[in-house]
Amino acid sequence: MSPLQRIQSMLGVGTSLSSRRTAGGIKPPSYKEHSLRSRIMPMPIPPQLKIPVGATESGTIALDIAAGDHVHKYQKLAQLQLSAQGRTSIPVHAPTSGIVSAIEEAYVADHSQQKQVCIVLKTDGLDTSLPLEPAVDYRQLASEELVTAIRRAGIVGMGGAGFPAADKIDSAAHQALDLLIINAAECEPYISADEALIRERAEGVVTGAEILQRASSARRCIIAIESSKPNAIQALEQAIEAQTNITGNCELLLVPSKYPAGSEKQLIQSVSGIEIPSGQHPAQHGVLVHNVGTSYAVFQALVLGRPCISRITTLSGQALKTPKNFEALIGCSVEFLFEICGIDKSLRHKTLLGGSLMGLQLPSDNAAVSKTTNCLIAAGSDELAPPTEIQACIRCGFCADACPVRLLPQQLLAFSKTANNSQLLEHGLMDCIECGACDYVCPSHIPLVSIYKDSKAAIETRLTNHERSKVWQQRFQYHQSRIKKEKDQAPTRTKAVPAKKPAAESEVSASNNGNEQEFFSKEKASREIAAAVARVKARRDESKKAASVQDKSK
Repeated sequence: MSPLQRIQSMLGVGTSLSSRRTAGGIKPPSYKEHSLRSRIMPMPIPPQLKIPVGATESGTIALDIAAGDHVHKYQKLAQLQLSAQGRTSIPVHAPTSGIVSAIEEAYVADHSQQKQVCIVLKTDGLDTSLPLEPAVDYRQLASEELVTAIRRAGIVGMGGAGFPAADKIDSAAHQALDLLIINAAECEPYISADEALIRERAEGVVTGAEILQRASSARRCIIAIESSKPNAIQALEQAIEAQTNITGNCELLLVPSKYPAGSEKQLIQSVSGIEIPSGQHPAQHGVLVHNVGTSYAVFQALVLGRPCISRITTLSGQALKTPKNFEALIGCSVEFLFEICGIDKSLRHKTLLGGSLMGLQLPSDNAAVSKTTNCLIAAGSDELAPPTEIQACIRCGFCADACPVRLLPQQLLAFSKTANNSQLLEHGLMDCIECGACDYVCPSHIPLVSIYKDSKAAIETRLTNHERSKVWQQRFQYHQSRIKKEKDQAPTRTKAVPAKKPAAESEVSASNNGNEQEFFSKEKASREIAAAVARVKARRDESKKAASVQDKSK
């Protein structure tokens, strides 16, 4: 049975399907109702944008502009050429018009937690733009042309690590894709950007899904969404019904409302029943996953001709008076968005990027919004405060029940404490998705994910050092081989020496000058040691004789 037939036999046919039950998971409070009270809000043009291009160690940055240049909205500003991916590139476009005041490094609101090269744009408030050039009819374009258009628009994975969407499709092009999954299972607390997007712009999401299906040549497309989002589900059903009258490609599937239902491998298992083995990619099993934000960005690029210059971002937290979802311009500062929502800085304890379980604390409130900034939380002092006391593990097993990857967190904790890297690898530490479910259910408040991260970093450092040592060992061996080869190839130097009578070995040794060294052998060393022992013994015998003579004389 082919992968497609297996998927079809498990899924059946229809627009409202039942998902498979997956292991583990938790059901924490969502905290999304406050940010979903209002519609997606357009943001005013800020006085300044710091548009991220990328980190210098990620690849080569090619700038199309210079400081002092005036740019228009939608104009291409730069391009990041990823060194590890060959022709992989991520173009960057201007979200509005203005003058480039500087090109500098600044903090960006993404999971890299490091400074990146940014183009500082002093906006002019006019928002003058270049004319858009939408595709005449994307249905008439070949898959290669669709992928090229997606790449030119600078679209990345809007819900993950920001890998270029075009290259994710390219990497699966040589595989026979049976299933394209559009991930609408936004399961982590506080984050509501995808739900707001679907609720208000479902038609664009569905159209973008159809374009992604054509670009990847997938035989089937399923939009997977949590069953706890009735408004978004209704909007998707209506959009799919309208699209079915034209093409009839997309289907809707409801997945269980639990965390982490939106994790890629867990979602694939829930939708198709296929469990992706450790170290393998979904494309190897005929499956490709894209986020709904990516799907909508593809719709804008191919239908409207609009490059990726903004994204939907959730603003939430106790310190905000009016939590909302904004269509944030790429490059605007986090603090500017908080000011729009009305922030009480006296209540803010810290700023988190992402949800409450996997979110990271931002190093600066002036960090720039990137294409992967899905949620910003201005947390109060008692909102996400960690427990004050960590207790010993009581081996209750709650963490093992909650783990969606079926790991044994208790054992991993024990091996992490003893730095038993071989057992950590054998028990699947590198398969941990760091979802935080084990932390959430632990009655002893042990920071398991933090401990696992440290263990992963130690293992990666050790592996890196091992690879480096292998390289240095190879270089040393090559160096030794080269020296030996040079000696062998060098002309032998002969010197006329008058004939001498055979001499004793000690005489030969004494006749050697400082530039010559005696040949070393075990036999010779043994003889020298025996001679030295004999000399010592002779001295002792002489000392004893002398002592006996003195005693007799007395």
